[in-house]
Amino acid sequence: MLNYEDLTTESLCRSMLDRHRDTVRVQKTEVALRKLSVIILAALELSNSKGFQRMSLRDLSRASGVSMGGLYAYFDSKNSLLEMILSEVTAKVERVLSAPPAALGTDPAAHLRWLIEAHVRMTEAMQPWFVFAFMEAKNFPPAERRKAIRSEELTESYLAAAINEGIARGVFRSDTSPLMAALIKPLLQDWYVKRAKYRRRQVAIDTYVAAVQHMVLSACLAEPADLARHSSPTA
Repeated sequence: MLNYEDLTTESLCRSMLDRHRDTVRVQKTEVALRKLSVIILAALELSNSKGFQRMSLRDLSRASGVSMGGLYAYFDSKNSLLEMILSEVTAKVERVLSAPPAALGTDPAAHLRWLIEAHVRMTEAMQPWFVFAFMEAKNFPPAERRKAIRSEELTESYLAAAINEGIARGVFRSDTSPLMAALIKPLLQDWYVKRAKYRRRQVAIDTYVAAVQHMVLSACLAEPADLARHSSPTA
């Protein structure tokens, strides 16, 4: 369903290099890619263990094995590094969720099921990136905090569009709460934020996806009588 090769650290860092080619001062692409991958992984690991705000660039230099001068060849400050990571997360959310498979056709219920599954599987592949964006958001500077909020709102907008389409077509209940998209988002976040809990309970990703899909669709789907009334020529 997803192209997991696009969600590897190498692929994400390659995209990051392309996006910031005007500021990265390393000419050889493969060298830049190799070092940036090491830097980003070290930054995510340090943020998970001590917090991004407490992490210094000197800490990052020691953890990554890249000199301070080497770090400055990729970004000029911690905020620049933060912006690079958040931009990549947001870009990946947009790229994945804006491109549902053509096989779904115009079925809003199938689209909503796909959005739920695609998001959970994307965050499974990119867990350190999404955990970072979620856990550190409260400590971000204002501009970066707004970027993190926009990323969350972007996911909600795709969910809301599918729900509204379902209501308009009579597939979903007309009284489906306008808060439904916002209520689904924490269910999606729970998978990557509380991953250890589900691992302890031996909950597989397929089981989690199916449970969220069932819960959401049970709340949204119209009753058979409503569907028949909506599709009737005399309705």
